[in-house]
This record gives sequence, structure tokens and C-alpha cells, in this order.
Amino acid sequence: MTDTQLSIRLDLTSGDRIGPGKIALLEAIRAKGSISAAARQLGMSYRRAWLLVEELNDTLCEPAVTAATGGQRGGGAMLTPVGERVIEHYRAIEDLARSSAIVEFRAIGKLVRRDRKART
Repeated sequence: MTDTQLSIRLDLTSGDRIGPGKIALLEAIRAKGSISAAARQLGMSYRRAWLLVEELNDTLCEPAVTAATGGQRGGGAMLTPVGERVIEHYRAIEDLARSSAIVEFRAIGKLVRRDRKART
């Protein structure tokens, strides 16, 4: 069942959440070097991206992202070692869940109607 995707959201004891959107944002910040460029890549507003970064930074024991404003190149953002570890652990959880549930994915795939158009 290669078309089926697994989406995991971690509900933390603090009430905060880490899911695919925040992880995608962290990965985009790592790739682009800025929150605004990451937001554009993901099709979200800068404000929304900034709020998600603030939420992550407040959730974790140390910030996941550090940002610099101004400067000759207009500032930027980068992941901290904690931010890198969050991505690493989240992706490991996904991989473990995906590999341990392969039989169930196939079983569900056999139950899914084939003649139905995908929702957009």
C-alpha cells in the first residue's frame, strides 16, 4: 500500500503538540536559512511560521530555532542542536511506526475502494 501515508502527531504531557507541520517547518528552516523563506516554501504566512517557531521554542527545554534580525544580509534563522534532534527523533518514530505496521497498512489497502477519486 504505497499510496497510503502515515501522519503522526505527538501530544506532549504539557499539552503542546509536535506534528508533521512543525517538523516540515524545521526542515525548511534548515534548508532555507530563514523563517520567511521556509514559510514561502510551505505556503504559509510568515506570521504563522513565526508563531509555530515560538511555540516549539517554548515547548522544548532549549530553543529549536535561533533567529537573527537585520544585518547586511537581512538576518536569518538556523536550527539549534535541539532542533536537529527533534527532527531526528520524530523521523525515527515515523520510520518505526511505518515498518512495524506494514501488515496493517496492506490489510487496510485491501479494504479501500479502488474506483473512487482521491480527495483534494
